[in-house]
Amino acid sequence: MKILITGGNTAKALKLMKAFPSHFVLLADYGDVPGIVTENYAFTSLGKLNQDSIAHLLLNFCITEAIDCIIPLHNYEIEPLAKSAVLFGEYGIQVLTPPADSLLNYISLEKTNYGNYAVFIQGECIFASGDEIFIKQNEELNGVFGYNNSNDDLKLLTI
Repeated sequence: MKILITGGNTAKALKLMKAFPSHFVLLADYGDVPGIVTENYAFTSLGKLNQDSIAHLLLNFCITEAIDCIIPLHNYEIEPLAKSAVLFGEYGIQVLTPPADSLLNYISLEKTNYGNYAVFIQGECIFASGDEIFIKQNEELNGVFGYNNSNDDLKLLTI
């Protein structure tokens, strides 16, 4: 599986690679990005940032690069991608965000640094950095969520 993580120039994106040890991870960001390619991951540029057509830009990129799954980390990507998830799905690309109509439940209004993160796919936790065991959650829990302890409300991890 080929996974695209946006915000690839950030420490949060690099930490996320631990959740996908058996997949190829493409770390991408807008503007200048170092041209590093290894057996398990690579860095690449998404080109010039245009927030008005972000979903279109990312869909074209995913199709061109044969991406199977996209994890948006930039806060301005979350809503457009959640609203376009069905279109991405028609091309076989899974968008890891909660459904558009429930995004407000998972977006933190304040800037919070979380000590841990967990990756959920349709309610199933596939990775937790703090080694917590999360029981199957609501299916709308889809994406990367930050938390400080397992009793916290899970909020989307964004940059």
